[in-house]
Amino acid sequence: MRAALVVCLIAALAAGCGGGDGEAGDDATTTTTTTAAVSECERVAAPDPRDAPALRPPEGTLDPAKKWQLTFETNCGDFTVDLDLALAPETTASLVFLAREGFYDDTIFHRIVPGFVIQGGDPTQTGTGGPGYATLDVPPGSVRYTKGTVAMAKSGFEPAGTAGSQFFVVSADGVNLQPEYAVVGTVTEGLDVVERIGALGDENERPTQPVVVRTVTVTES
Repeated sequence: MRAALVVCLIAALAAGCGGGDGEAGDDATTTTTTTAAVSECERVAAPDPRDAPALRPPEGTLDPAKKWQLTFETNCGDFTVDLDLALAPETTASLVFLAREGFYDDTIFHRIVPGFVIQGGDPTQTGTGGPGYATLDVPPGSVRYTKGTVAMAKSGFEPAGTAGSQFFVVSADGVNLQPEYAVVGTVTEGLDVVERIGALGDENERPTQPVVVRTVTVTES
C-alpha cells in the first residue's frame, strides 16, 4: 500500500533532497503567501475518512491517439492535468478508471509540503490507503520532477514506478527527486491553484485547513 514518499520526503526535509535548504524566503513572505491562499480557498469541512475499496485493476491501456485530461475540482479552485500515456501507460489507465469510479471524490490533500509537493488520493486519509492493486511504470533515468509534474507516490520499499492511487503534484521549482516515481502527466491549467494549495501546509506536512477534491473529471479528445 502507499506509504507515500516516506523515504525521500524525510530526506528532503533533513538533507535538502528537493525541499528548501533554509533559504527559501523570509517569514513575512511566507505569512503573506499563506494568508492569500487561505482567503482564496472556500472554507469547508473535511470529509470523513473511509475504507479503501479492494478494486480490480482495469484491463488494457488508453487510446494513444486521443488526448486525455483529468480536471480536479477542489475548494481552492480547479486544475487540469494532461496525461502522459507514453511515460506511464498502465498508471494513466488506472487513474482514468479510478476517476470514473468516483474513487477520488470527497478525498483530501492529506500531505502538503510547502515549496515541495501536495499529495492526495487516499480515501483513508492516513497516507497508507490505495485501491487494492498496484501498477508499474518505471520512469526513465532522465526524468525530472519539475514544477507542475504529477507523479505517483510510493513507499521506499516498493520498486521504482510502483503506483496505487496516491499521487503528488510538484508545487515549486528546484525539486530534486530521484527517478523513482511514475510520472503520469503535467498540470496545464490551474498551476496557480496548485501553488495556492501548496502554501497550506504546516511544519508537520499537514494541511492547515481542509483541501478537498470534490470530483475528478475525465476528458478525452
